Amino acid sequence: MARSKSSHQWMQRHVNDEYVQRAQRDGYRSRASYKLLELQEKDRILKPGQVVVDLGAAPGGWSQVAAAIVGDQGKVFAMDLLEMDAIHGVDFLQGDFREASVLDELMKMLDGRAIDVVISDIAPNTSGVRAVDQPRSMYLCELALDFARNTLKPGGSFVTKIFQGEGFDEYIREARSSFCRVVTRKPKSSRPKSREVYMVATGYKS
Repeated sequence: MARSKSSHQWMQRHVNDEYVQRAQRDGYRSRASYKLLELQEKDRILKPGQVVVDLGAAPGGWSQVAAAIVGDQGKVFAMDLLEMDAIHGVDFLQGDFREASVLDELMKMLDGRAIDVVISDIAPNTSGVRAVDQPRSMYLCELALDFARNTLKPGGSFVTKIFQGEGFDEYIREARSSFCRVVTRKPKSSRPKSREVYMVATGYKS
């Protein structure tokens, strides 16, 4: 089937994208790796030896970065509905983190270890209609925040992608009720036209 003009233009932008090309050279699975690397440079979220949970991890760009930073003394647990190829230092759990059976399996894998950091680069399948896409995105953000609140150890950190629009300010206020410090970042590797930013919340008040 022939591609539409818009999909052809998207593919051309993607192929020519600086960060796509860098990811291919550096061995990262997606350009999203550079977003987490930029957040790490500014906020030092990840540290050697930590236990990290990556929500919506596939294809694994964020898990790659996290695993490299926490090292062999740490551990990354990645979760997604989609399959993901193996990464050294990452234990992958395929399933929906909202389901009790999947959470139970994660707890077994943790084997009593506390979670230091929850990271989430989840985004819904978009329709192109903002009135539809924004509520879907905020819903996923709210689920990720609930997960972090229920699983993080005291003082832990939470990083999530969030799209500016309806519900954004309320979400930030809600996060501030649970964390000592909450900031938003727009990494250079995030496409300028995108409404996405990243919320970095540290110092979980359990």
